[in-house]
Amino acid sequence: MMVSFFDQFASPLYLGIPLIAIAITLPWVLYPTPSSRWINNRLITVQGWLINRFTNQLMLPLNMGGHKWALLLVSLMIFLITINMLGLLPYTFTPTTQLSLNMGFAVPLWLATVIIGMRNQPTVALGHLLPEGTPIPLIPVLIIIETISLFIRPLALGVRLTANLTAGHLLIQLIATAVFVLLPMMPTVAILTATVLFLLTLLEVAVAMIPAYVFVLLLSLYLQENV
Repeated sequence: MMVSFFDQFASPLYLGIPLIAIAITLPWVLYPTPSSRWINNRLITVQGWLINRFTNQLMLPLNMGGHKWALLLVSLMIFLITINMLGLLPYTFTPTTQLSLNMGFAVPLWLATVIIGMRNQPTVALGHLLPEGTPIPLIPVLIIIETISLFIRPLALGVRLTANLTAGHLLIQLIATAVFVLLPMMPTVAILTATVLFLLTLLEVAVAMIPAYVFVLLLSLYLQENV
């Protein structure tokens, strides 16, 4: 029984072809294309308003050099939110429950922020490894600790996104299994459990959006340190 709970996180195959590629490509088909008309429909208008609001909030603490990342960061957040939301549908697969995919997003983008900092302002970038006013005996220890914390950042990004989605999906499946088991024996308890399942599903909608926002927000903070 415990093995079946984790089967939902295995990448599905069809004729030996991994369907994770389709799950990653599908969200781009669902986005409405901008129109050349002066007056758009309501969906495109709301989409443009949300993107503008998020872009303004994300780029506010960054200088003009960091604004070049606006398109990449906003596109990544929308893409992650769409994948997470589609994963809440029945009989679907959530690619962001795979740590390899999340690390594939986190490592290159984190490494790009580090390279930009080392290229544009190497003194400031290296200065983050040693806080100002550190006692001389603690300098080697703090440099090692700050270096380790720097290299842990992409791992924390990927693991945080994976853990949030995996825990939510597992909890939903566990409670749904409990509802089906309790329904013939204790209908009242099963109904109460189903109510908890409904509320948890609503919470998972928020969980599908918040980790994607936090993922991109932390990337923008790392970028802020290096531009």
